[in-house]
Amino acid sequence: MKTFQSLVFATCSTLALFASASCGLAHPHVFAEARLDVAVKPDRTVEALRHVWRFDDLFSSTVLVEFDKNKDMNLDAEELEEVANVVHASLAEFNYFQLVTLNGKDVAMQAPERLMADFTDNQLIILFESSPRDTLKLEGTVDFGVYDPTFYTAIDFVEDNYMVVEGLPDGCRRSVIRPDPDEAIAQNQDSLTEAFFNDPSGNDLSKIFATRLEVECSRKG
Repeated sequence: MKTFQSLVFATCSTLALFASASCGLAHPHVFAEARLDVAVKPDRTVEALRHVWRFDDLFSSTVLVEFDKNKDMNLDAEELEEVANVVHASLAEFNYFQLVTLNGKDVAMQAPERLMADFTDNQLIILFESSPRDTLKLEGTVDFGVYDPTFYTAIDFVEDNYMVVEGLPDGCRRSVIRPDPDEAIAQNQDSLTEAFFNDPSGNDLSKIFATRLEVECSRKG
């Protein structure tokens, strides 16, 4: 049965053939450019997170080979639906790579009902929408991000304006936080064990390196 992780490892194996890369190393082997739109209701509650991920050529070609059943070098609607279903099922245990916190505490997210897949200009595109499990009001500091806790996929917001708040309320300000890896390690030294440095894919601390959309709001309103 195909999974997102098996496709990542297939990509890694391809890299190993051409560049003597080691699949055992816990650094990214798959890359995606992302956009995140956070939709906010007039009552200052978060309505939805809308994600778009555009994957790199190598991973996209791996997906094409794996799912192109009729071998026409294209992914038709049925094949794209299978891709979307595989990714949807595979990422469930990783909260779909989402990071949402309210004043530093994790916010539970509902699983998206479905994912959509597209294949444009030889690149796989994944789109989905999710919502907080409980009411999430913009008060204090709310952070939104995307990261792969296994370190195998690097999801990058190339420009700050690829992280958007739709309906930003009065009294709130938006900023994009791009942690410096060295500073992130220094600031979290007490919680980073030897196991993290030996195998960072075995824990969830990679989120300290994630680019975040931070929304700071007064508690009034």
